[in-house]
Amino acid sequence: MSVNLKNSSEQRREVAIEAKKNRKKPGAVHYLAEVRNRQGLSRRCVAKRLGISVAEVREQEEPSFDLTLSQLYRWQAALGVPIHELLHELEDTLLPDVMGRARMLRVMKTAYTVKSNARTGKQQQLASHLVEQLVDAMPELRDVSSWPSVGKRRLTEEFGRIVENPISEQWFYSSNSIG
Repeated sequence: MSVNLKNSSEQRREVAIEAKKNRKKPGAVHYLAEVRNRQGLSRRCVAKRLGISVAEVREQEEPSFDLTLSQLYRWQAALGVPIHELLHELEDTLLPDVMGRARMLRVMKTAYTVKSNARTGKQQQLASHLVEQLVDAMPELRDVSSWPSVGKRRLTEEFGRIVENPISEQWFYSSNSIG
């Protein structure tokens, strides 16, 4: 009898390696096996939840297996994850071009914030030069504004003001709402 002594970070690393192998396969449609492994579920457990054989689970887990929509929803229920996690990459959910644009946007917002908070002429000049270079690289960044400077950033555990004054569900159905 063997005992699995791997810690969770090692398991996640193995799942990521397996996911990368599968992503390189042409025609990959879904990532069922990676999500199942990430959830820590065996094929036998998933087969029982789906009401199918382990061989069918193995077959359906093939990245190029063309699942029907109803099969995909059954997998979603069996794994207890949002459906998009079965279809999208586990690590980078945005396309590389979109991710690059998002990073450039954040850099530009930071550059404008540095420029607006510069205390010396040299800092102002340096920040202006950085902004000009970013606009040269990506002209659509010209109209970006700096990061908000009011208040402090919330921690992930903190809630916004909406928690203090929640909107009732009836508001969405009343004649006062937009639509």
